[in-house]
Amino acid sequence: MRRRHLLHAAPALLAAPRLAGAQGARTLRFVPQGNLANVDPIWTTTVIARNHGLMVYDTLFGLGRDFQPKPQMAAGHDVSADGLRHTISLRADLRFHDGEKVTARDCIASIARWSKRDVLGQRLNALLEEMRALADDRFEIVLKRPWPGLAWALGKPSANICAIMPERVAQTDPFQQITEHVGSGPFRFRASQWVPGSIAVYERSAHYVPRDEPADFLAGGKQVFFDRVEWRIMPDPATAAAALQNNEVDWWETPLADLLPVLRRNREIAIEVVNTAGNLGVLRFNHLHPPFDKPEIRRAIFPAIDQKTFMQAALGEDAALWQVPAGAFTPGTPLANDSGLEALTGPRDPEAAKRALRAAGYDGRKVVMLVPTDFPTLNGMSEVAADALRKIGMNIDAQAMDWGTLVQRRAKKDPPEQGGWNLFVTSWEGLDVSVPGSHQPLRGNGQDGWFGWSSSPRREALREAWFAAPDQAAEKRIAADLQQALWEEAPFVPLGLLRPPMAYRRSLSNIVVGGPALFWNVRRG
Repeated sequence: MRRRHLLHAAPALLAAPRLAGAQGARTLRFVPQGNLANVDPIWTTTVIARNHGLMVYDTLFGLGRDFQPKPQMAAGHDVSADGLRHTISLRADLRFHDGEKVTARDCIASIARWSKRDVLGQRLNALLEEMRALADDRFEIVLKRPWPGLAWALGKPSANICAIMPERVAQTDPFQQITEHVGSGPFRFRASQWVPGSIAVYERSAHYVPRDEPADFLAGGKQVFFDRVEWRIMPDPATAAAALQNNEVDWWETPLADLLPVLRRNREIAIEVVNTAGNLGVLRFNHLHPPFDKPEIRRAIFPAIDQKTFMQAALGEDAALWQVPAGAFTPGTPLANDSGLEALTGPRDPEAAKRALRAAGYDGRKVVMLVPTDFPTLNGMSEVAADALRKIGMNIDAQAMDWGTLVQRRAKKDPPEQGGWNLFVTSWEGLDVSVPGSHQPLRGNGQDGWFGWSSSPRREALREAWFAAPDQAAEKRIAADLQQALWEEAPFVPLGLLRPPMAYRRSLSNIVVGGPALFWNVRRG
């Protein structure tokens, strides 16, 4: 498939219309990777909602640069000798954006809501004996079995974050979106100024008191040096590139690969891979409805998948920005392995895929594919997927929509002919998919699982075995077995590891490398 063509020349970019907006030194202007359509970091698993959540809500623990959990809202964390009783005390200076004090009841309600949706929260829900407040500033979590990873789960930055909300908000059904946006984090979300598809506004919270120690990735002192942060939604990459060059925005989260040469010629712009863990591209099937309710049809697709083509469509020819091959786990991490990887590394054979599809009983029915138009990396990979599947005989109905609409649509379990869907392309944070415990696409928990609702007692049993693994050698054996299950059960197709760079004005400093776009401790000058 030919890559999409966009403007490359600097004069064309500079001719784009200038954007009005706050230009003050105390305002940080950011172009996110897509539209902020959903602002509940529990209801949805989107990276955009997660980034929003990290600004607005604080967490009980935060991961340091060593990816180990450290107290954040927590003042202390004591674990009983048998590992069953976790007692968490709160810092004395914690307040919500409305000025109300954060209490143990708020934390318990927030954890309870999170535990119904998050992949590790669901493990807590299964192990939980009880949660109860011991005082306004202290509560305990009692487990049925020890779980040393509890603090890590409560502090991880991946979808979904364990966002601490007021009790009244956290009592919202976790399968419904919240309607009140009072947080506990360093920024206050100005919901009255939010225009989906255009702008989202955040202001420094007057009630937030950072920890005393230095910042350490998602832990430590979250100092805010801007009074206002504006997320400016710009679906057109040429417009975003021109705005960055004209100093009308400060930071672009996912610049289009085609435009990087132009941006690199500007001495005032830095190009850097900030999220070094990358994102695993994923082709996800809906397991509830034909044709992908049959594993034989899902497996038939593997010979038609050329991961390199997907990566080039997303990020261009520069192989420093992506990595293939990629199996079930993030390449370069301890559990990445070669078990069965020849399913994607052997000679590509669309004719073999066509024969396998026919033998599996595919009847030519329409396959509804959701394609985001305003998310360039996912749009490019979606185009490649649609083309590859058509070539092996699938009747692909590629339905174009903005990312926010796609996020709403993929939550529907209805048949495709009644507003549902059959497949879509997305990406998952490399940290999430580096281990079985937080790997949502590998889960096999059916109706309670991630969109696509794959069921597999085999994968669920292997995941539980990983939690109980005595050492890394055992973990690696389990990871190899899980990857073998991927080829046999095909809950999704891995498309390669993306390492998209960010672009920002060199007037910004202290941008944290190693994970998502973080807005605390960033300065101008």
